[in-house]
Amino acid sequence: MAPVISTVVDKVLPARLGRGFRWLVASSWTSNLGDGIAVAAGPLLVASLTDNAFLVSLAALLRWAPPLVFGLYAGVLSDRLDRRRIVMAADGLRAVVLCVLIALLAVDRLPVAAALAALGLLTIAEVFADNAASTLSPMLVGRDDLVLANARLQAGYLTLNQLVGPPLGAVLFAAGLVWPFAAEAVLVTAGVLLVSRLALPGTTRPATEAPGNVRHAVMEGLRWTVRHPAVRTLSLTILIFNVTFGAAWSVLVLYAQQRLGLDAVGFGLFTTVGAAGGLLGTGLYGRLTRHVSLGNVMRAGLIIETLTHLALAVTTSAWFASAIMFVFGAHAFIWGTTSITVRQRAVPEHLQGRVGSVNTISVFGGLVAGSVIGGLLATHVGVTAPFWFAFAGSALFVVLLWRELTRIAHADERHAPPEPEIAHADGRPAPAEDEQPTPPGEGRRATA
Repeated sequence: MAPVISTVVDKVLPARLGRGFRWLVASSWTSNLGDGIAVAAGPLLVASLTDNAFLVSLAALLRWAPPLVFGLYAGVLSDRLDRRRIVMAADGLRAVVLCVLIALLAVDRLPVAAALAALGLLTIAEVFADNAASTLSPMLVGRDDLVLANARLQAGYLTLNQLVGPPLGAVLFAAGLVWPFAAEAVLVTAGVLLVSRLALPGTTRPATEAPGNVRHAVMEGLRWTVRHPAVRTLSLTILIFNVTFGAAWSVLVLYAQQRLGLDAVGFGLFTTVGAAGGLLGTGLYGRLTRHVSLGNVMRAGLIIETLTHLALAVTTSAWFASAIMFVFGAHAFIWGTTSITVRQRAVPEHLQGRVGSVNTISVFGGLVAGSVIGGLLATHVGVTAPFWFAFAGSALFVVLLWRELTRIAHADERHAPPEPEIAHADGRPAPAEDEQPTPPGEGRRATA
């Protein structure tokens, strides 16, 4: 059995990625399962404590607002402090909050205000943990292995956070209010222990960086993003396409009920199909990037997303809409992986946290703005109006951006300063640049 497990591990996580990256993947996958459980259990907990629609809606707001409020500051901390310790401290705080929540549930003394406060604290801590964790892979693997490394991390997020975690959280909640939060506490604690095994190589952050002025540090990350053509275009793409995506997906449950005739169970299956499509993207990603430049992958992805909105706007067939969701799920995984890789290759190590936080602001800022637009359109025009808006907006932006897309993939090589040799976590130096296979290109979005 042991040789079989070793063979599977070597196949999924090749030895050249280093032992440190394997610890990072184990921590990421474990924490993502806990986060996925919370996606379902959090709103269910609030709904079990009150039938006030406004208070129930706050549970959703508390998952969207913290990245906008704390994202830039989290980026500053990631660029100034030990990133591994930030992950450990943030996830350790989450474990403590979960233990308090479990204790209050066990004695049946949890008011709705305390539940909302706990959910808010968990999300705030997650913002800091996720920002710091997103900067670790370029410190652990060579630049030419970032495509593979990010594909493995994204596959864990997709499978455990989006596909397995939410239904598991719902099942555990049905068994007892305490169980999903107990499971999350165990998984988050395990994630802390796993990431503690990392041994990071020396950093290239400027030793002269002043630790005091947070505003100056934030502005430095923003200025770098604006002045770098590829990363600026990538951030703008993420922002615009999350506005159109957020407009359509904000009314997805109403669309499924009124347009497709689905009940609650049908809607759950409808959204799960997208995650299943992401698994297809996981399987095809390596072969795809070996034969197609990531600039062309980006172009194809934006076309797929644009046509997704059009297809959903015109169809009334639940089966056809489900097939569209399956394809969209594969596209979303591929976009998320390629955009992370492009950004990590282009951004200097000492700016990874701050530029990553600009990406977070683009994602959630677009989603919030899009959800407002979608709600207004659906209320005053009809439930398909947000999808027509998303189609028209996406199509216009694809036309405007078309020529720039192929430049994004290789712009990191033209604009980024030479990067130092990266050692693996176990002390082995990275192979020389000419000894590593170079992927044909690079190429947006992580929506959650």
